[in-house]
Amino acid sequence: MKLIRHIFLAAALLLLPGAHGQDPAANQPATATQTPPADTAQDELNTQAAAVSQYAGQATKRAPRPPDFLEQLVDSVLERFDVKTSGNTATHYVIAALFLTGAYLLRRATRTFIFGYLKRLAAKTETTLDDKLFPALESPVEALIVVTGALAALKVLKLSETSDVTVGYASSLAYSFVLFWLLLRTFNTVLDHLQEVAAERQMGVAAFMPWIKKALLTIFVVFGVLLIAQSLGADVKAFLAGLGIGGLAFALAAQDTIANLFGSVVVAIDQPFKLGETVKIGAQQGTIEDIGLRSTKIRLLDKSLAVIPNKSVASEPIINLSRFTSRRVEQIISLTYDTTPEQMEKIVEDIRLLIAAEPEVSAESAQVFFRDYAASSLDIWLTYGTQNPDLKTHLAAKQRINLAIMRAVTARGLAFAFPTQTVLFDGPVAKLLAERKT
Repeated sequence: MKLIRHIFLAAALLLLPGAHGQDPAANQPATATQTPPADTAQDELNTQAAAVSQYAGQATKRAPRPPDFLEQLVDSVLERFDVKTSGNTATHYVIAALFLTGAYLLRRATRTFIFGYLKRLAAKTETTLDDKLFPALESPVEALIVVTGALAALKVLKLSETSDVTVGYASSLAYSFVLFWLLLRTFNTVLDHLQEVAAERQMGVAAFMPWIKKALLTIFVVFGVLLIAQSLGADVKAFLAGLGIGGLAFALAAQDTIANLFGSVVVAIDQPFKLGETVKIGAQQGTIEDIGLRSTKIRLLDKSLAVIPNKSVASEPIINLSRFTSRRVEQIISLTYDTTPEQMEKIVEDIRLLIAAEPEVSAESAQVFFRDYAASSLDIWLTYGTQNPDLKTHLAAKQRINLAIMRAVTARGLAFAFPTQTVLFDGPVAKLLAERKT
C-alpha cells in the first residue's frame, strides 16, 4: 500500500506544471536542441520520486493513521447515504450520532446476548477456566466497541489537518491500550486458574505460583508498553540499545540480587520443599514459612525466624525431613561381661521377637545380632524401620520397643553395662597402698 501511494504521489508531481523545473512554456512543442537528454530526465525523475517517497515515509512515521477497516467502514456508510460534500453538513452530524448510538446499542447487545449466552454455555462445562475467562473479557470487548464507534464518528466529520493527526494518534493509542487490556486480562485469568489447579492437586509448584505470576505479568507489561510506544512512532530499538548498556551497569551493581533471583528459579524448578515442610538447609533446621524472589524464610526449632538468601538455598545441601518414606532405627544394647553365652542367645531372641511384635515395624527390616566385644561391654546390635514416616508415631513405637527391651533384660537377670576401667598399681605405689591398708 505504501509503495502504491508513493507511485501516485510521484505521478502527481510529474503531471504538475513545472515539475521538471521548467516554466509553463515547456509544455509547448520544443525543438530537438531544447529536449534534455534521456539520462538526465530519468535521473531527475528518480530524484523527485525518492524525495516524495521519503516525505511520505516521514509523514507516515510522524502521524499514525486510523485502522484501514475503520476508514473503509466510514467510506461505505457515506457512500450509502450519498454524501459527497467536502464540508460538514447536517448529514455528517447525523451519521456521526448514528455511529455513537450504534456503538452504545451494540455494547449493550454484546453484554446481554453474546456474553450472556457464553456464560450459560460455560456453566455447563466441567472446567472452570471458561467461567472465569468470559467475565474477564467482557469489559475489554465493550471498550473496543465504544472506541470503534467514537473514532468512526470522528472520521465522518471533516476536521482540520491538525485534528486529523490527533485522531490518528488517538486511534493508535486507544486500540493498543484496549487490545493490551484484553490480552492482560486473558493472561492473568489463565495464571490464576493454573494457580488454583496446582493448589487443589497439591503440586509442588503451587508454593511458587504467586511470584511466578508476578514475574510473567511484569514481563508481559514491559513488552506491551514497548509495543504501544512503537505503534506511536517511538524508536524502540534505540531505547533497547541504551537499555542494554544501562542493564550491564545495573547487573554489575546488583550481582547478589540477580544471583538470588536465579536461585529462586532453581528452587522453583527442583522443588526440594514447599510451604509447611520441615527441612534442614546447611546448619539451619525448621519449617518453611515463605518462599520469595530474594529469600526463603524458615521458622527454626526455637521459634526464631531465619531468612536465607535464595542463592545460598540453591547452593547448600537440603535435607527435607517431611518426605520420609519410612524411618530407620539403629541401636547398640550393651550388657555386662558376666553375661553367659546361653543368656546372650536367649536375650537376642527375645529382642528379635518383641521388635517383630510391634505393629509399626516392618518385619523384614528387623535385625538383631550379638556383634562386638567392646572395651567394657558385650554389644548387641539391632536395627528396624517404622512404616509410618510421621515423627510422633515413629518416636512412640521406638519408646515401646525400648521399654520392652528393658523388661526383657531385667527378666533374664542381666544388667546393662556402662564404661568402666580397672587400674592396677605396681612398684612403689603398690607397696605404699599396701602399707596404708595394714
